[in-house]
Amino acid sequence: MSELIKKLNWRYATKRMNGETVPQEKLDNILEAIKLAPSSVGLQPYKVIVVEDKALKDKIFSEAAPRQLQIPDASHLLVFAAWEKITAEQVDDFIKLVATTRNVSLESLAGYHSSINGGILSRSEAVNFDWAARQAYIALGHGLVAAATEEVDATPMEGFDGAKLDEILGLREKGLRSVVILTLGYRDHEKDPLVNAKKVRRAHEELFISI
Repeated sequence: MSELIKKLNWRYATKRMNGETVPQEKLDNILEAIKLAPSSVGLQPYKVIVVEDKALKDKIFSEAAPRQLQIPDASHLLVFAAWEKITAEQVDDFIKLVATTRNVSLESLAGYHSSINGGILSRSEAVNFDWAARQAYIALGHGLVAAATEEVDATPMEGFDGAKLDEILGLREKGLRSVVILTLGYRDHEKDPLVNAKKVRRAHEELFISI
């Protein structure tokens, strides 16, 4: 069994955390993995809000996610927020970043630029938001795997009031809407009812179809 598979077997959706702080180096590695996640056309149409402040975590818990008991005792709460709208200016900025990073001319990227504009900007805002949210979920997956490799507990969550969370964090003013959240921290061995539970997964032959 590879080391990665061992780490993924170790992780689970932690239900209670113990308040211990994740070391900065481990947090940085998790965030870097999220940054390196693939996204369609490379646009990364989302932001990740890193919440460490205890009072803010408590406010989010009490007002936007009262069923998520992990939040108050998590070291960090990551809020994945998709772009509410995708604009020509955002695409232009991305193309400029590509040109600068790869040391190529903007003219050489004209076809790429046109393809993105034609494929994305021609769609409705609702379609683009759903697309952006799916890209954020890919980044979430990278964060979960990275947390496991760092032996940091991580729990993905959808059970929250998105409108309220957006209000608390002022996301709509930034052109963002929350889509999923991820708590980082360490499992509470005394309070978490699943701390010793076996991982339940369907058998390989029931999950995969070879053609």
